Amino acid sequence: MTTARTWAVALTGVDGHLVEVEADMSNQTPEFRIIGLPDKSLGEAVQRVHNACKNAGLDLPRRRLTVNLSPASLPKHGAGFDLGIAMACLAAGGSIEARSIAATVHIGELGLDGRIRPVPGVLPAVFAAAQGGFETVIVPRGNEAEARLVPGVEIRAAASLAEVAVWHGADVEAPDVEAVEVTTAVHTRGDSLDLADVVGQEDAVDALVVAAAGGHHMLLSGPPGAGKTMLARRLPGILPALGEQEALEVASVRSLSGEAVAALDPLPPLEAPHHSASVAALVGGGSRTARPGAIARAHRGVLFLDEAAEFSRVALDALRQPLESGVIEVHRAGFTATFPARFQLLLAMNPCPCGNHGVRGAECVCPPMSIRRYSTRLSGPLRDRIDIDLQVNRVAASRAMAGERGELSTAQARDRVAAARARAASRWKGTRWRRNGDVPGTWLRQGPHRLPSVTRSPLDRALERGALTLRGYDRVLRVAWTMADLAEIERPGIDEIGRALHLRRGLPR
Repeated sequence: MTTARTWAVALTGVDGHLVEVEADMSNQTPEFRIIGLPDKSLGEAVQRVHNACKNAGLDLPRRRLTVNLSPASLPKHGAGFDLGIAMACLAAGGSIEARSIAATVHIGELGLDGRIRPVPGVLPAVFAAAQGGFETVIVPRGNEAEARLVPGVEIRAAASLAEVAVWHGADVEAPDVEAVEVTTAVHTRGDSLDLADVVGQEDAVDALVVAAAGGHHMLLSGPPGAGKTMLARRLPGILPALGEQEALEVASVRSLSGEAVAALDPLPPLEAPHHSASVAALVGGGSRTARPGAIARAHRGVLFLDEAAEFSRVALDALRQPLESGVIEVHRAGFTATFPARFQLLLAMNPCPCGNHGVRGAECVCPPMSIRRYSTRLSGPLRDRIDIDLQVNRVAASRAMAGERGELSTAQARDRVAAARARAASRWKGTRWRRNGDVPGTWLRQGPHRLPSVTRSPLDRALERGALTLRGYDRVLRVAWTMADLAEIERPGIDEIGRALHLRRGLPR
């Protein structure tokens, strides 16, 4: 046999593309070449495959060996093709059965000693193989747990190249070797924070429940120590648990980030990048392979930007496109990677650089121009995409030291949110929307759920005066519908419109 074929997977964002790995051996000057638009790390697979085969007792014949990765026009990145290249080469040389590898997808990086190392992105790669109709996928043993999250596929986990070769009919001994484990930290859960720990912020807690029930974006403004971060970190705990498909999407993004994924986590993720984060850290990217940034890692969860005014203006404006479309695109020379990015945005900021502007009993040392400049760090278009703008004040010392607990616990809030979302899902049954925050404004202004003119009158006046844009008008309507769902009434009245408008303007009570 001089020609053999097997399969691997190329990842572009979370999308996997099946790649046919062809190996051809000819009686010419010994040479080993890889063609088909490989990147530098993939081009170095020549030496890795050669040494791994030799140390596994599977020497390649000294002949000209050409490996083609098809389709040739698709860019291929990373060392996850090593195992597939080695299997195709060994089959071309007659060491293993070509028919066996032709129906199998191989994923894994080879060490020089023949061990198979884990690679990022195994979960979306196995998912792509399943969608392509393959029934067997061989993965590194360190990636076995996440590979088995994809149903309907036979997963065979191997620790060494010799072990895989024996499965395909090689006449070698497969020694017991210690599997290489994933070295990155496992994603930690954050569901131990209770909303009852928040004392003296009843208005903020109510607004947080509204944001969770409708999937609304929120801005918390207030001095240091008011509890903005404390509130924000409790938002994922009151969100409904992720469904199986949603949890699989979240796990796929984590796998691409290099995190260890052992099981599907139903808790919505919380991403809280530091205010010094660059645009690439938020959006994602890389010179050779596109890795997801904080925006993509917050998919189906919460993106919390603490000290939002300290982020660069360019980084903040990068949020505008994914807030509208629910995806983030990373453009690089030769390829475009698309990541899912349907998240809730939660911002927190101080009223001024020193944090004391407008605080009773505190002295603000910031000049007026500095205060004005600080308040405009969030651009108008970004603010226009915020549904709830709430001012949070410090809690009185007497309440903070009294040892009391908040009236609403995380479990109670989660039940209220789940009930409100169930009512919204029933209303929008037959459409692709399930949350009020996702419904287009035209459906609320012109569709069968249009509110009477008397109910809309405060909104209409605000729009005529220029106090609201049309996008802001739609967002107030969405929040009002969420308030109606929480109040268990059929549709919002003028009270719900007024409260939603109040939260939109960010006025203190």
